[in-house]
Amino acid sequence: MYGIDFSQRMIIAAVLFASTTLAMVQASAPLAEQLRAIRSIGPEGRGGVEAGRAARELAQADPAALPEILAAFEDAGPLAVNYLRSAVETIADRAKKAQRPLPVGELEQFVGDRSNHPRARRLAYELLEDTDPPRAEKLLADMVDDPSAELRREAVQQRIDRAKELDEQAKAADGSKREQLLAKAEATWREAFAGAVDDDQVKEIVKPLERRGHKIDLQEHFGFIADWQIIGPFDNREKAGFQAAYPPEKEFDPEASYDGQLGRVAWQPVSTADPYGILDIAKELENYKGSCMYLTAEVVSPRQRDVQIRLGTPNAWKLWVNGEPVFGREEYHRGMKIDQYKVPAMLKAGSNRLLFKICQNEQKEDWAQRYQFQLRVTDEAGAAIDTAETPGPAAKSE
Repeated sequence: MYGIDFSQRMIIAAVLFASTTLAMVQASAPLAEQLRAIRSIGPEGRGGVEAGRAARELAQADPAALPEILAAFEDAGPLAVNYLRSAVETIADRAKKAQRPLPVGELEQFVGDRSNHPRARRLAYELLEDTDPPRAEKLLADMVDDPSAELRREAVQQRIDRAKELDEQAKAADGSKREQLLAKAEATWREAFAGAVDDDQVKEIVKPLERRGHKIDLQEHFGFIADWQIIGPFDNREKAGFQAAYPPEKEFDPEASYDGQLGRVAWQPVSTADPYGILDIAKELENYKGSCMYLTAEVVSPRQRDVQIRLGTPNAWKLWVNGEPVFGREEYHRGMKIDQYKVPAMLKAGSNRLLFKICQNEQKEDWAQRYQFQLRVTDEAGAAIDTAETPGPAAKSE
């Protein structure tokens, strides 16, 4: 450093040393700070620069930090969860390549604690499955009613596979041994059915149970509402009715009648015997073109709880719970399938009133004639909740 005396060189060296040290400290920020920065990312990526930097640092953490990172999924937003998941996978991959062990005991405890975030538990399970498959498989034995839909599905599949094995073993046996194997298989099929929430697994389980003489009530199993009260039609010509607030949206009076599209309308009972709860308005009543219908049902919950209202329909629709709008979609003839829409909602302890508005447009093509829906109330995993249902106008809502 020509032209700079010794004391100046010492000052510059000290500044450079301090800057380097600060950079090292920032690069190794405490785990809690990294997690805080990631969890702070807001809608539309606000705070994304800080979160991205923290995620890169977090990905260099020791495998021992995995349980703490997984715990940070709780109450984290979707973007934060993606960052956290990426960091977990990077840490695990690096440990595997370096042949470093994962904290399998703590991961097992994390998976076993049902209060932890479902996606975090699933990720922890995947780490265990990759590291210690027998340990992971053993965990599934207690997960047939798990609140995590993915873990529950794997546990049900484990039961299905075991039941099939027992049935095959019974074919090769005879006498009392065969009867014992068949009894074990039946019990395993029933365990699988009790936990199954996905339609493909349910269908696979129902066949061997029905062959054994069991009568399966799919409406009850899935939690479909079969009994409703209906009123309409109200005008939806030129699709004006979807946004129109007709009287049933403003009050529930089981004795009232109103001016409808074709004259006076009043509440009347309607029900469906379809195994999947499909209520076909066109079949049960009439395919009123360019119309809206309202349906109501009462769901009783023993306690306040979060639920999902899952429905399918090819028509435009809106949904209210206890008078509060929760969701709607103005789209016609999109197709229909089970759990097409999943709407989060809150049920209070006691009686809860659902109001469902469904609208048909004026298209005349053959493929545009369906006027139907199916609706069920479940927990987050898709299992039917413990409810009691009564027809809508049985009593006035408070």
